[in-house]
Amino acid sequence: MAKGTNQKLKLIYLMKILLEKTDEEHGLTREELIKELSLYDISAERKSIYSDLEALKLYGLDIISEQKNRTVYYYIGSREFEIAELKLLVDAVQSSKFITEKKSRQLIKKLESFASKSQAKELHRNVYVQGRIKTMNESIYYNVDKIHQAMGKNVQIKFHYFQWNVKKEPELRHNGDFYQISPWQLLWDNENYYLVGYDKQAGKMKHFRVDKMLRISLLELEREGKEVFDEKGMAEYAKKRFGMYDGQEQTVKLQCNNALVGVMIDRFGKDIMLRPVDEDHFEVNVEVAISRQFLGWIFALGEGVKIVGPDAVVEKMNQEIERLIAQYRS
Repeated sequence: MAKGTNQKLKLIYLMKILLEKTDEEHGLTREELIKELSLYDISAERKSIYSDLEALKLYGLDIISEQKNRTVYYYIGSREFEIAELKLLVDAVQSSKFITEKKSRQLIKKLESFASKSQAKELHRNVYVQGRIKTMNESIYYNVDKIHQAMGKNVQIKFHYFQWNVKKEPELRHNGDFYQISPWQLLWDNENYYLVGYDKQAGKMKHFRVDKMLRISLLELEREGKEVFDEKGMAEYAKKRFGMYDGQEQTVKLQCNNALVGVMIDRFGKDIMLRPVDEDHFEVNVEVAISRQFLGWIFALGEGVKIVGPDAVVEKMNQEIERLIAQYRS
């Protein structure tokens, strides 16, 4: 058999064929492998295919041979990602609000390359991105990368920060001036990516939605606020803030129906202390940033939970109730 023009790439193309066209449900015979190689202008014989498969096994490729009706089929067994793992990653990408629709499709396409073509079709059937509410900031990938660079180099960053106006146009905050921040942590909360950094001018830690940051650049200034930043406390930082809205941090006592134990543990963790009040209720002390979002969370739980202290927070809730009554009765 005359050698093809791509003969030196024989092993590489054989590996490509096995990875793309075979899996536990779809195997190829030696004759079929020879035919597939010929499409790349590579000639092969039955004996050489056998030795090539052995070489690829020595390389680390998990090639399984299985006999069915006196015919031996070859396919890839274990891969870098199992199909269940790929489905999980695809679901995470398509449901992630901070990743744009375009980037979602690009990422999912790359994830499909870790599966065989038949498995990729299965992944594709599970994908629905059109119409999802996604961020519109296409540069978010590069924002995240620059923030990581700054943290790695221990330097400050500057950036513009925007909000949407009633014309659905981005409007710069801070009078259009740059924010100058020492970045310390990236947080994922309530389907959004946040930068947590130290604002020297304000003298405290602040957080910013990464998808609303523009024109990020690294400064030749060492980060500040290390004494304020507590890496172990970042989970607590997010847990205390509802929708990542700021407010004065306080210990609040809640009286809850026993049916809400799971809700409290989901929100504040298993370390919270639950004190029985009677057969149907318990009390719990939680550290939260007092904001309308927190009060709204309490509202949403209805009769099952009540703020019982401190008095200042109870008064804030009463004021919020009066505001809502006045707003809707008018």
